[in-house]
Amino acid sequence: GKTTLLKILAGVTAPSSGSMSVARPVASILELGSAFHQEFTGRQNILLNAAMLGLSREEVVERTPRIIAFSELGDFIDQPIKTYSTGMVMRLGFAIATQVEPDVLIIDEALSVGDGYFQQKCMVHLRKYVDEGGTLLICSHAMYYISAFCSRALWMRDGRIEALGPVQQVVPQYEAFLQAKTDRSDERPK
Repeated sequence: GKTTLLKILAGVTAPSSGSMSVARPVASILELGSAFHQEFTGRQNILLNAAMLGLSREEVVERTPRIIAFSELGDFIDQPIKTYSTGMVMRLGFAIATQVEPDVLIIDEALSVGDGYFQQKCMVHLRKYVDEGGTLLICSHAMYYISAFCSRALWMRDGRIEALGPVQQVVPQYEAFLQAKTDRSDERPK
């Protein structure tokens, strides 16, 4: 339910019923690198993905150096994506989605990009994005991320809303649910 909801909000999937409206531009990090053409270089994929996110040719040219710098891919930027490691693909995907400066940024469990250094760099960038008025919609089982970036939280369980409200109320409810689940598991005969 969570990923489907995010895909609908990102405009990747159409709702089976009802309607929704989201301010544009929207960038999403749902499956990092899934929109990359494997035969194209990193640089060519920047052009392709930034254009798909609605940037003009001039905007793409202006932002490409920032995207390359943020990804820290160096000379690999001119190699085909098929030669990249998973971490490299994730770095490039994150750099593109965040450097295009969308009004709304949707992230689905994608903050495990790269090593600890790069994760911290991403966290700092996202914090700045939110502090400057960007809207971040993030799905994660890591309550640290939810608490760090969100003022409101939605807990979905089995495709239904379990709780919705201030993050300071919803996160403890979710954590209590997890603890109760763990306690029940520990009580089972082995």
